[in-house]
Amino acid sequence: MAEETDMPDLDLLIKNVRVVTHDSTQPVSADIGIVDGRFARIEAGIAETDARTVVDGRGRLAFPGVVDAHQHWGIYNDLGADAESESRACAQGGVTTALTYMRTGRYYLNRGGAYREFFPEVLRAVNNRSYVDYAFHLAPMTKEHLGEIPDLVSEFGVSSFKIFMFYGGHGLHGSSDNQSEFLMIPPDERYDLAHFEFVMRAIQDARQRYPQWRDSISLSLHCETAEIMRAYTAIVQAEPGATGLEAYHRSRPPHSEGLAIAIASYLAHATELPTINLLHLTSQAAIESAMAMAAAFPQVDFRREVTIGHLLADVDTASGIGGKVNPPLRPRSDVEALWRHLLQGDISWVVSDHACCQDEDKFGDPRDDVFAAKSGFGGAEYLLPGLVSEGSRRGLPYHEVARLTAWAPAQRFGLTNKGTIAVGYDADLALVDPASPWTVRAADSESAQEYSPLEGFEFDARVTDTFVRGHRVLADGAVVGEPQGCYLHRPQPGR
Repeated sequence: MAEETDMPDLDLLIKNVRVVTHDSTQPVSADIGIVDGRFARIEAGIAETDARTVVDGRGRLAFPGVVDAHQHWGIYNDLGADAESESRACAQGGVTTALTYMRTGRYYLNRGGAYREFFPEVLRAVNNRSYVDYAFHLAPMTKEHLGEIPDLVSEFGVSSFKIFMFYGGHGLHGSSDNQSEFLMIPPDERYDLAHFEFVMRAIQDARQRYPQWRDSISLSLHCETAEIMRAYTAIVQAEPGATGLEAYHRSRPPHSEGLAIAIASYLAHATELPTINLLHLTSQAAIESAMAMAAAFPQVDFRREVTIGHLLADVDTASGIGGKVNPPLRPRSDVEALWRHLLQGDISWVVSDHACCQDEDKFGDPRDDVFAAKSGFGGAEYLLPGLVSEGSRRGLPYHEVARLTAWAPAQRFGLTNKGTIAVGYDADLALVDPASPWTVRAADSESAQEYSPLEGFEFDARVTDTFVRGHRVLADGAVVGEPQGCYLHRPQPGR
């Protein structure tokens, strides 16, 4: 009779890494064992014979896979194609979960109607195309959408929603007087402050209907004030030679952000909706307003988001008007303000706001006219390496990077299986070499976007390998294998 042999109990073993988590102030030297797509053992000295596949981590930092809570797949390109190319860029940046915003209206699928018909089309377009796990935030644009919120939560697993505060009176790229056509809303409805109030009430009703999920049901707001922007855009555009990112910044001034934050916060107070996310804050004025509102309404659980683009680039250092984005890149003084507040612990998470806009769509006629260009750019591929690089220069500890990029957004958005390297969690991680200098070149990105506002920026840290639920999707800096990403029905049921 043949002698029985022990089979390896681990699917994958990653040897010789320094594990970074949000709850440990120092990286811990360990090996990482993975079974069925989850972390099973995290300890030193795991025998290679215990695993079917072994990867040498080469002493690198093992960060939790980034939960990028703000992306825009399909805004300018075919949604399925975007899911594939931009998820490859995600892998380059250590992003293992992409939360992307979606709405009815122009761009995206270029159609209106009910989400019960619209959202299944979104899911079909992305299915089997993404290299990373993904979920969606949805924007209630019409009265019909308000009534759909409970079903979106319970049946479709969408627990986070969005308001674009300036859409009712200003265009996506600049001034516009035809917002109903752009938003594809019924002619007798308006996308205005009253609608925002009713969105908040509908979301609060859903929280009360599903008390077991209430902490994971939240509302995010893009805070800019249409009336302020409309007036300032007219002023700036009337100035001879006013172009470039500095002119666009002045056309959407920081106090437009601050005022919108105050309005949104009071509406949250009035509707008793406590789970509010203030998106992509860009300026000292915006942060000051957000902090003041938190003090004024302590019952509201505000979260404050910034993007890696706004932390790295300013109106002078960004590479050309490809850096046009909403809200705009700001002067260096605002960048420094963001970093002060981030280092003080006032920022909840850092995102990419990734919106791939290819050259032929991005730039208008004339090409150097910032007001003729479209808004948004990619950047998920620079999220983790950019934050580790610049954060290290400024004294940001690694465990804070882990909190800002993984743990905090995972907790807020109902991704209870994500966000840390610990037994039982999804085996999402990125290996980072913190001492591997490189220069940003758009040509090296897996994104379909041919340019980058960060072109020429110098980073010290590089993501070398990325794993999604134990599947290696980036190896030695190159995307490998087939798409492994799954749609994440939220809130997740837990481990």
